[in-house]
Amino acid sequence: VQLQASGGGLVQAGGSLRLSCAASGVALDRYAIGWFRQAPGKDREGVSCLGCNGHVTYYADSVKGRFTVSRDNAKNTVYLQMNSLKPEDTAVYYCALRIYPSDLELAPFEYGYWGQGTQVTVSS
Repeated sequence: VQLQASGGGLVQAGGSLRLSCAASGVALDRYAIGWFRQAPGKDREGVSCLGCNGHVTYYADSVKGRFTVSRDNAKNTVYLQMNSLKPEDTAVYYCALRIYPSDLELAPFEYGYWGQGTQVTVSS
C-alpha cells in the first residue's frame, strides 16, 4: 500500500488549494481515508475523513464549512478541497488509510498507512 499526497503550496489568506491523495496497492473506496495536519510544535490533528465510523464525510470543527473531502474511484484518489484558507491552516497535511472499523473518526494511531505529507502555507 502506498499513498501519495500532493497539491500543497503557498497561498494567501482567503485562497484555495486542492490536495490529492493517490493510492496504489489498495482500493480506496473500501476503507476509511483520513486527512490530518501537523503544524510545527503541535500535535497531529485530524481534519477530515471519508467513510469513517459510519459517516460519509466528517470534518473537524476548525475546517467545517471550508473544506470538502471527496473521492474519485476511477482514479483511486481522494481529494481535500480547501477554501477560505486561514494562516492557522498552515501545516504539513497527510492522508492516511484505516483498515479496521473504529468508533473514532480521526484517531491517528488507528490509521496504519500514511502518505508522505504536503506542505500548506497560508500567508496573512
